[in-house]
Amino acid sequence: MKPADVREPVGLPLVVGVDGSEPSLRAADWAADEAALRGVPLRIVYASLWERYEGTALAGEHRSSEEVRAEDIVAVGLRRALRRHPDLEVSAEILAEEPEYALVREGRDAAALVLGTRGRSDLVEMLLGSVSLAVAAYAECPVIVLRGCHDNQVTAGTRRVVVGVGETGKDSAAMRFAVGEAGLRRAPLDAVRAWRCPAHESVDHPLLTGEPARLHEERALTVLDEALKGVPDDVDVRRRTVEGPARHVLLEASRDAGLLVVGARRRHGRLGLQLGRVAHGVLHHAACPVAVVPEPE
Repeated sequence: MKPADVREPVGLPLVVGVDGSEPSLRAADWAADEAALRGVPLRIVYASLWERYEGTALAGEHRSSEEVRAEDIVAVGLRRALRRHPDLEVSAEILAEEPEYALVREGRDAAALVLGTRGRSDLVEMLLGSVSLAVAAYAECPVIVLRGCHDNQVTAGTRRVVVGVGETGKDSAAMRFAVGEAGLRRAPLDAVRAWRCPAHESVDHPLLTGEPARLHEERALTVLDEALKGVPDDVDVRRRTVEGPARHVLLEASRDAGLLVVGARRRHGRLGLQLGRVAHGVLHHAACPVAVVPEPE
């Protein structure tokens, strides 16, 4: 397994969506650090269908107040990025369309999309905004949502990268992404596999000879070992199996992590959640930035 991003070629830009809120500007700061680490350009995107609110006729006669506001917002994002990394290649674009659609389209030619939680207070910011959730559900590239009380920095060498290992463990895009991120940060990689012993498998089950928990833990270890095959020797890997629901296990692991990585097999064409329950849960409640990585069907 090579320690690289799941998208090729490596030179694809990192795209960050901004809307003028403080969470989105903090996401832009974080994205600037990430782009500098990767050695790729940063693209700042503001998208809003302002004609819906100000009228197409009015928008056609002169620059609307929303358009002026958009220019101010991307200008702030540009200044902040270049103040952090003067040599970083940074561009910006204002798109007069729904942000969900614009950002998903941008993700087709991006190394990753970076978004903030949407909110202007601590209480609101605890919940994930509809734009971030929709983009995470439909984007074709990894989507990184800046959750938690991060310090606007992609830390190097101190905060670990946590990756949740799924059911099969093999050929995981999430694992490849996590390995790449750990390598960029020179940080430890924690590979976590949650397991549970179903309630009906008691010690009286004739096939389990009184040790159901041990057998389930051994299966989890097998899946974990399979997932870590091919990880480069220079990556500091720490493997863990933890009993409990995967969402709760990963939320606990996020408490002192720099990045939590989960895979997502989308449910396009179905009603209800477009992300699995684990990805949906950590996007709403994790204590650190979360990367949702599309897994091939």
